[in-house]
Amino acid sequence: MKKLIFVTGGVCSSLGKGISASSIGCLLESRGLNIRMIKIDPYLNVDAGTMSPYQHGEVYVTDDGAETDLDLGNYARFTNAPISRANSITTGQIYRDIINKEREGRFLGRTVQVVPHITDEIKNRILAIAKDPDVDVTIVEIGGTVGDIESIPFLEAARQLIHEYGRTNAVSVHVTLIPEVAGGEMKTKPTQHAVKELQEVGIQPDVLVCRSSKQLDENLRRKLAMFTNIEFDGVISAYDVDSIYEIPLIFHAQGLDRFILQKMNVESRHANLNTWREIVGKIRNPKHEVKIGVVGKYMELVDAYKSVWEALNHAGIANDARVTIIRIDSSKLERPARHEEGSAPKISTPGTQVITPDAQAVAGSPAATSPMANDDATQHSKTRTGEQPMAQTHETDAHPDNDLESVDGILVPGGFGERGINGMVYAAQFAREHNLPYFGICLGMQIMAIEWARNVLGWKDADSTEFNQDTPHPVVSLLEDQVNIKHFGGTMRLGSNDTIFKPKTKPALAYGKTRISERHRHRYEFSNSYRSDFERTGLIIAGTTEDEELVECLEWPNHIWGVGVQYHPEFKSSPTAPHPLFVHFVKASLERKLKQ
Repeated sequence: MKKLIFVTGGVCSSLGKGISASSIGCLLESRGLNIRMIKIDPYLNVDAGTMSPYQHGEVYVTDDGAETDLDLGNYARFTNAPISRANSITTGQIYRDIINKEREGRFLGRTVQVVPHITDEIKNRILAIAKDPDVDVTIVEIGGTVGDIESIPFLEAARQLIHEYGRTNAVSVHVTLIPEVAGGEMKTKPTQHAVKELQEVGIQPDVLVCRSSKQLDENLRRKLAMFTNIEFDGVISAYDVDSIYEIPLIFHAQGLDRFILQKMNVESRHANLNTWREIVGKIRNPKHEVKIGVVGKYMELVDAYKSVWEALNHAGIANDARVTIIRIDSSKLERPARHEEGSAPKISTPGTQVITPDAQAVAGSPAATSPMANDDATQHSKTRTGEQPMAQTHETDAHPDNDLESVDGILVPGGFGERGINGMVYAAQFAREHNLPYFGICLGMQIMAIEWARNVLGWKDADSTEFNQDTPHPVVSLLEDQVNIKHFGGTMRLGSNDTIFKPKTKPALAYGKTRISERHRHRYEFSNSYRSDFERTGLIIAGTTEDEELVECLEWPNHIWGVGVQYHPEFKSSPTAPHPLFVHFVKASLERKLKQ
């Protein structure tokens, strides 16, 4: 019979349910099992597409164009499980579909209720994946915290499935917090209450993943086992570590994978974690260090660029280097007056923050952002910290090397809205003129076009129509099919599309081929009417769609590494398969540093 694992959270949010679920998936795959991952988000939004990055972090995009929670990115980085819109379930999706069925008369006059209709819809979505003949184990992460009213239907659906499948086919993993009070004493009472709340909805956890600053000792684990009715071997210490990629190894060392398989009566091969150990070894003992300045607008909350941070770290592993990320708020690079000639931009960036690879586990990280985010209105609404707190942070509010001259490479990620755009343009200009490696992603490629138009073509008022509808030189503009769109959710250019590169361009050499497929999430495009002007002055149109209608990649001529892409390569990077563009960007940055 198919096996199910439900991952829930107690005490508070942002404890690392996504990383815990991903690590369990990683361990089961290492034993030869075929796994699938599902994320349930109890919010009423249909998907994460219209959410502010300050509220929710990055939007992770799948091949089929689903805009999902950032935890699906964790699943993709830790496992080989395929990810699609079917792997993301929200309350909004469930109620939308139930109401549509009711309007169509498909319930044949019956009263539509939370139980059984809502719960049945939830169960059907889970089982649509779990019953695939190629799947051995399906891991279902239920977002939110036990006790939240929003989560009740999903917990009830999980309870029913555990009851229907039996305790040997459905395992409950509860992630909870062990706080440390003054004097260093670790308190178990919050966890006891969290387990009691889960028991009250009819679910007895089999595994307790205990988040804490330091490793739990045997006495504390036995106490937790006694008061929560969990076997001692099922109490797992999830203590702070230097990198989130250590967590599967920590769980394995405590026998978590063996315990779960015993519970489910599953025989498997011995875990093969050699590749994972090699990755962690390179993270701990890099030969080099390289500083990458990331110039963006959502720097207050690092989860807004989660996949970018992780892709840079993957590239660091591939180059045997520690990547230190210098977060630079692009608004700190703004000119005193917009487009004013002769006004020197500010280089120094007070408030620049530093993220070392060791900080990634707690700080989170991201890439894509929300088209609905009002930068000014939401910048102080930072409720989401990301489910990455399994390490201590080394992030600071200031750093002596806090300007563009201190970094070895510059990356401008995606985003929406006008705030900080001129700071990004200046960062691109600085990189181009100083032969500093530059990597532009989505908006970052559009910034390359704007900067070239202003400073090479001499069109000082060149802009994107996203930021200035009246610009005389709209070098970036809306696609025709986007002009009349009123509903923003799920209406951008989304999901995988092919790009054809010119031979011998830097991206073609990085990929080792001229045709690739990458995921998109954007509404604006490079304006084809200006293509000849750009090419005439030397800018390389390195990649386009197969019909050559849309520009997918720009490259600076005679430059160490100046590349911008319209898509989001960060979504396809993992520690076991670092993305080639990130690898080559970090390599160029490291080589430049070593030559100085």
